[in-house]
Amino acid sequence: MSEVNRRDCFKFEKNFGSKARIKILKLLAINLEQSISQIIKNTNLNHSCVSKHLNYLKSLNLVQEKNFGRIKIFRYKIENIKAKSLKNFIEIWES
Repeated sequence: MSEVNRRDCFKFEKNFGSKARIKILKLLAINLEQSISQIIKNTNLNHSCVSKHLNYLKSLNLVQEKNFGRIKIFRYKIENIKAKSLKNFIEIWES
């Protein structure tokens, strides 16, 4: 297997290999929208950790950021087929 193929084989692990990232993703998938303060409170993670993971999830197009003055709201991008599939998986797994 070439080096490029080897790296491509582990995309899922790279994107979802963080327990903190999965907590945030699950919270948003279930609630669809949360302020950064709500995410911090509901995940028991610190601000810098939450910010870092939200930026990463935005880069994957799973989460969208909306600003209302100083308040940042993060929305789960249910219209993204990957996000929708993850939401379905989470709902099945958690039921």
